[in-house]
Amino acid sequence: MSGGLFRKGVRLGVDVGTVRVGLAACDPDGILATPVRTLQRDSRRNSDIAVLVRTVLDRGAVEVIVGLPRTLQGKERASAEMARNYAELLVQALGRVGVDVPVRLVDERLSTVSAHSALHAAGVGSREHRKIIDQVAAAGILQHALDMERSLGTPVGNLVPAAPAPDATEPTDAARQREEPDIRPGNDQQGPTQ
Repeated sequence: MSGGLFRKGVRLGVDVGTVRVGLAACDPDGILATPVRTLQRDSRRNSDIAVLVRTVLDRGAVEVIVGLPRTLQGKERASAEMARNYAELLVQALGRVGVDVPVRLVDERLSTVSAHSALHAAGVGSREHRKIIDQVAAAGILQHALDMERSLGTPVGNLVPAAPAPDATEPTDAARQREEPDIRPGNDQQGPTQ
């Protein structure tokens, strides 16, 4: 291992899809990633993010690795934007419960292809793939991040910044609307007349 960095602690791996979210975890020594579960993606209520936050708390996770899908040329498309948005929602949800666990985006090119190959090699039938493919892909993403960290001697991926806390001295949008008159044409309530 170069660089001398070896961080211990449970980490979670996340594979974000439009329908399902795969979840994996590593052992407390940060060596081996294993599949945990598949969550149904709930983009309206974000109940899947709530489950993920509970998993961070229950397992005492020290970091969350979210896969960032890129093309083979390294370009980002809609699925990458979805993963970025998901990671930001996760950071916000963790912040709301007072948990300061870093969330990192890590390149996940070909993770699903590798997961399909691994399942096929293990003798898992194609019909069964759908039930577990996302969590196996998440394990692949997490294992790749763990291996790269050991190889490079530094955490990998891009840290998702925490959302800035609202400044208590700045009025909220609702307060600004109460303070500022609506001066749009045709609005009878334009503030006091002179």
